Amino acid sequence: MILSRRHFFFGSLALPALAAPKHTGARPNILLILVDGLPAWMLGCYGSKDVKTPNIDQISATGVRFRNHFAASPSAGSGRASLLTGRTALQLGGGESIPSDEVSLASILGGLGYGCLAADTGAADAVTAQTVKFIDEQAANRPFFLTAGFTDLVPPYDGVAQKYRDMYAQAPFESCFPSQPPASNGRGGKEMLPDLLGSLRKVAAAITALDERVGLLIARLRQRQLVDNTLVVFTSTCGSLYGRHGLWGPGDGSTPVNMYEEAVLTPMILRWPVRLPPQTDRPESVSACDFVPTLCELTGAAPPNRNLSGRSYLPLAEGKPLPPKQAWHNVVYSHLQDTDMVRDSLYKLVLRDGGNGPNELYDLQSDPREAANGYADAQYVSIRTPLAAEIAKWKQRFSS
Repeated sequence: MILSRRHFFFGSLALPALAAPKHTGARPNILLILVDGLPAWMLGCYGSKDVKTPNIDQISATGVRFRNHFAASPSAGSGRASLLTGRTALQLGGGESIPSDEVSLASILGGLGYGCLAADTGAADAVTAQTVKFIDEQAANRPFFLTAGFTDLVPPYDGVAQKYRDMYAQAPFESCFPSQPPASNGRGGKEMLPDLLGSLRKVAAAITALDERVGLLIARLRQRQLVDNTLVVFTSTCGSLYGRHGLWGPGDGSTPVNMYEEAVLTPMILRWPVRLPPQTDRPESVSACDFVPTLCELTGAAPPNRNLSGRSYLPLAEGKPLPPKQAWHNVVYSHLQDTDMVRDSLYKLVLRDGGNGPNELYDLQSDPREAANGYADAQYVSIRTPLAAEIAKWKQRFSS
């Protein structure tokens, strides 16, 4: 059953018979809603004027939104593994899953007494049902860590109900154009590019269907009187281009892989009103590798004894000033296959094959759509050289 927007916003489904006593202590329940291949730019709370995402937007309005959150790897499996371990794709061997000898967030929180479940296999309806069932089964006085992993936001989006398709039957998607012709190096999702407008209507319908499932999960927390004692996290393993640069899917949707903003810029929204101030918008650049350190600080867990590249952004989420001499450095990295990226607030450098190329450099202030590759431009030598040194230093430090 899909709940209406009114039910979600006003909590009118709260039923006393379903109420579960809140557990005591400072540690919240954690509901991680993790979507594969959902770029920030397709959500209303990140500026989209075309796609209807009222439930996700409401989480953002009552929580903390990180405006510049970047995937550690622009591929669903690799990005997920980094998010849930705090380790770089290099450290994880570049695979699409978490190696058996790594320490995951579930094992960290399980050691604190959390009940843990990852509902992340099957179609969206099955994931939703499994998530709701787990919420209903939770006992009092024990926190839980629940991952609702939606992995089926993939072409050709044929399983989306007609009512969502009808919402976009005439949508012009003017903000998504102009777009380039299909790129010659495209891989996954190439079939979506010849009729780009029709394809955008399909993926928008799929995202709105996902948004209603998010509303259902939040409503269930409200029914169980758990919503105020649950940290809700909404994020994505990686983004997707959806026609930008003549490509469709994530970073591995091209050969060589790409690090365009649409592939690496992902949503990160956190809602826990008893500790995190609502309507908070953070401009700092943060990485998926920062997630594990952040939740460790929030729950009081000891960080795993591993060489973690991330740092906790909990003080930013709480709106607290950082200690003197500990300014937040707006530098993030991403890695996939033979491609490395470093990005600061002004520039992005992409190196392939250890710098042998093809390489890219973008001035993000004058060229936010990354249309002009300035790597070979002499005027950017003073920018390119130190950024390349940053990649080399990062790879040396965080490859094992």
